Amino acid sequence: MAAGHGNTPAAWTAVSVAMLGFVVGSVALLQVPTQRTLLWIGIIIAVVAFPLYLVLAKLGFATSEH
Repeated sequence: MAAGHGNTPAAWTAVSVAMLGFVVGSVALLQVPTQRTLLWIGIIIAVVAFPLYLVLAKLGFATSEH
């Protein structure tokens, strides 16, 4: 693995957004009855993380400068 692998602003941002989506989805699943709207919002937030990474990488945020 390369030095600094994954330690870029683009990677950290994408992972943070994906984690937020999973947390929102998890909270929706813990509700009784299950909040389907909130669940789908969480799914959408998590799925947006990958295109967000691609955009940030194209903008030059996928390089680790030490």
